[in-house]
Amino acid sequence: MILRTFGWSLAVTAAGLAYAAWQWGWEAFGIVLILSILEISLSFDNAVVNAGILKKMNAFWQKVFLTIGIMVAVFGMRLVFPVLIVAISAKVGPVEAVELAIDNPDRYEDLVTDAHPAIAAFGGMFLLMIFLDFVFEDRDVKWLGRLERPLARLGRIDMLSVCVALIVLLVTAMTFATHAHVSTGHADKAATVLLSGVAGLITYLVVGGLSGYFEDRLEEEEEREHETGEGKGKEKAGAGGKPVSAAGLAGKAAFFLFLYLEVLDASFSFDGVIGAFAITNHIFWMTLGLGIGAMYVRSLTVYLVRQGTLDDYVYLEHGAHYAIGALAAILLVTIQHQISEIITGLIGVLLIAASFLSSVRRNKALAAEEDVSRAPVPV
Repeated sequence: MILRTFGWSLAVTAAGLAYAAWQWGWEAFGIVLILSILEISLSFDNAVVNAGILKKMNAFWQKVFLTIGIMVAVFGMRLVFPVLIVAISAKVGPVEAVELAIDNPDRYEDLVTDAHPAIAAFGGMFLLMIFLDFVFEDRDVKWLGRLERPLARLGRIDMLSVCVALIVLLVTAMTFATHAHVSTGHADKAATVLLSGVAGLITYLVVGGLSGYFEDRLEEEEEREHETGEGKGKEKAGAGGKPVSAAGLAGKAAFFLFLYLEVLDASFSFDGVIGAFAITNHIFWMTLGLGIGAMYVRSLTVYLVRQGTLDDYVYLEHGAHYAIGALAAILLVTIQHQISEIITGLIGVLLIAASFLSSVRRNKALAAEEDVSRAPVPV
């Protein structure tokens, strides 16, 4: 099971490291390896959240996520995205941006650093909304009950997540953004942060709203079929008299869930891409190292889904969402202050480890209760 799930990741790791050593030498080998470990440590919470969404999708869309999705993750976010940021910042074409990355890597790094406030605001707001919607929802299973119960009661207020996120964005724009960290020192990026943060919020509301809408439509369709006793293969007339099948609705729901997953993965990758410049400004070393890490995140997502880990360890999803909240806060703080990627990675790993241990203790307690209930009653 482990070899089948992680086989491609292991193969890509071996090929990538061998190519780095052959093409650029042992220094490149070491840096690519470090970047791979960095990406995995930063994105473990991403895998847990992805697994919670991926298990709702059918086998076809899971394969799409693992094929087209990995291409977007590796080449889109780890190679094309930094180039586009530089192209927009320097007002040059993509080809010129690649040439700049190869011929003048220091200037390339400066341009990406200058774009960091906008990137951090967009990603930070998107991740913050994920965290807020999670903690404001009333759930049957609660990890930190004393915190989650009052937050769930507050969550009954309509649009509370959006209000809190906008307040956080305004505070960020008036504090961190006025002395944003750029290549030349510090600059006032309040307007840029506000615009990018609102764009991140809108992206979350649109993509998340559409995926939720079609998912609800699918559930309603399945409930109606169950109540009327009709088979899944039958079609029902939709708007305009055209037949709408349950499979079609599943496709729409899965499509928008796929888009949601891609935007989520992009938001998680922001800190890894930016943090990689602390190790190297060689564009191809970064793409190779971060791409290898992204492969393991995908494999770990599949492993969690196939093993039913989230069902067995019910607090893992809580820990991952708290890690998302921490990452959102860190991204916003890094608009002004530099924070080591080691700290970012450790916070996520510690929160998930704590939620895993709590899940283990819960499972042992439930097993002990079942043993007691099954014990024969003395006569």
